[in-house]
Amino acid sequence: MANRLASATSPYLLQHAENPVDWWPWSAEALAEARRRDVPILLSVGYAACHWCHVMAHESFEDAETAKLMNDNFVNIKVDREERPDIDAVYMTATQAMTGQGGWPMTCFLTPDGEPFHCGTYYPPQPRPGMPSFPHLLVAVTQAWQERREELREGAGQIVSELARQTGPLPEAAVDETVLDGAVTKLSGEADRARGGFGGAPKFPPSMVLEFLLRHHERTGSAEALSLVEQCAEAMSRGGMYDQLAGGFARYSVDADWVVPHFEKMLYDNALLLRAYAHLARLTDSSRALSVARMTGNFLLERLGTAEGGFAASLDADTHGEEGLTYVWTPEELREVLGEDGDWAIELFGVTETGTFEHGRSVLQLRRDPDDFDRYERVRPALLAVRDRRPQPGRDDKVIASWNGQAITALCEAGAALNEPEWIEAAARAASAILDIHLVDGRLRRSSRDGRVGEAAGVLEDYACFADGLLALHQATGQARWLTEATGLLDLALEKFASKDAPGAYHDTADDAETLVQRPSDPGDNASPSGASALAAALATASVLVGHERAAAYRTAAERALSRVGQLAARMPRFAGNWLSVAEALMAGPVQVAVVGTDPAAWDELRLTAARRVHGGGVVLAGPPESVPLLQDRPLVEGAAAAYVCRGYVCDRPVTSSDELEAVLSPSAK
Repeated sequence: MANRLASATSPYLLQHAENPVDWWPWSAEALAEARRRDVPILLSVGYAACHWCHVMAHESFEDAETAKLMNDNFVNIKVDREERPDIDAVYMTATQAMTGQGGWPMTCFLTPDGEPFHCGTYYPPQPRPGMPSFPHLLVAVTQAWQERREELREGAGQIVSELARQTGPLPEAAVDETVLDGAVTKLSGEADRARGGFGGAPKFPPSMVLEFLLRHHERTGSAEALSLVEQCAEAMSRGGMYDQLAGGFARYSVDADWVVPHFEKMLYDNALLLRAYAHLARLTDSSRALSVARMTGNFLLERLGTAEGGFAASLDADTHGEEGLTYVWTPEELREVLGEDGDWAIELFGVTETGTFEHGRSVLQLRRDPDDFDRYERVRPALLAVRDRRPQPGRDDKVIASWNGQAITALCEAGAALNEPEWIEAAARAASAILDIHLVDGRLRRSSRDGRVGEAAGVLEDYACFADGLLALHQATGQARWLTEATGLLDLALEKFASKDAPGAYHDTADDAETLVQRPSDPGDNASPSGASALAAALATASVLVGHERAAAYRTAAERALSRVGQLAARMPRFAGNWLSVAEALMAGPVQVAVVGTDPAAWDELRLTAARRVHGGGVVLAGPPESVPLLQDRPLVEGAAAAYVCRGYVCDRPVTSSDELEAVLSPSAK
């Protein structure tokens, strides 16, 4: 059979290239083949770091008998959800509607026209309670198609119509002071006061909700908002979800106590958490938040950087098919590595004789600060060195435009506030790589690998998150190039993704993108920002960085987008964290700090003070007068470098010292 996945840019597709299954990538040719054969499509969606995707692949897709059932009766299509989030979104919506839940691997049966008639997730090779075996399911679907084909087609058409009705744009509703205060109250009611975070197991890092709460505290002084952040941030960083040796966070905790992670490490999680911890550190001077931010930033550079300058998508949950193998320890291993420090480390890191994970092994935690910091600084690198010699998890080294945009934003904001210039340099390399590789004929492509760009078109989140990263880079460097590139992407996004029927609403795919059975348009913030909320955030930032003639248009577009999620923000704030953050930025101004001087030595202290103290979502930019739009008409003060602070359309008098600037930026100065 033809090996149609061998030339893919997706490591996930390449993992399946040697299966006995006759896989097709998603394409018009694959759908045409299903119509020619008059057989259903079996759509399998996953991603390279997914543990249960690997399990199902080993149990079913590598099995010759199962593959024969698939090949004889279906056109089999394999999709990397990270490369094609549009396809994933359409069929995940169908899966959730049919089953009440979703997840990966996702397994959908479609008509030859792509309409879903049966959807699920993981299926085992033998029946389990409440779950059919995958071979039995294949036989049942095949029989149903042969005997009740028109009934299945009719039902699939009805499903598509109902999904279109359910996923239409939300009615307009304001995100005002009442909604913002109410969101804090609702989040407080959903908080786990005993363990930190929100809800029960499994627990996911609420990155964007933390950012919203920090901004709300800055603007209103809410002690409750700050308390929710501090408790959650502390709990996450003390448990096993945070890598106590190398930094960086796993995808989520399988338990409510943040002990055992699902071990995959995603670029977007770590970018968003770097931003949140850096914000908490600069707001509260927390030494723990500062340490986590620094280790997470270094994790991005050291573990996820690619040769071309971008950042890889993820590290796998598995090593040699065993989840967490690289990361877990027994007491005997710690004693062997550390000698006389072993028992001290066993107690410090919560390693038990019975184990906190599986087979008597434990995930390292750090429930308290070490009582001997010098000893800790000797133990941690020793353990990391041994761990680095173990077999390592696979790395999905495709570069995704939107996730790289989030990393660029985080590295620039954290790098400026924590005085880490190498982070800003890394962000600039990543931005250049995306522009050089992903921008093809003026349009953004979604992903690349080893410098070779993929075919998938960029979706709204790619344009928005990458533009937001370029705006952060413009602020961190003062270079006009990044602003020009960012506004070009924003203008394209406004033109190509806006709903023609509902002003302020946006589709996730462009108006000239491939036509699917449904044009996805999901406004909710989930593991990462929705495309629409990311666009609103970038528009709000751009509105105070561009010239006056464009500023009003960008701000109006951001406010109109925000008006489409008033109901979502009020009812389900956990799924509107980025929207609420945008609303807080707009409510506060956004705060703008323009620092002018004749050379970096003259303005650097003012710039650093501003970066550390500006309201979240605010803008800080330093450079010579008149060099870029924000610095126009802002002269030096008696020949000295000066900082101009504005909130929305109201400005304070310029100041020339860090003490004065800190006073102007303090909450009491509003």
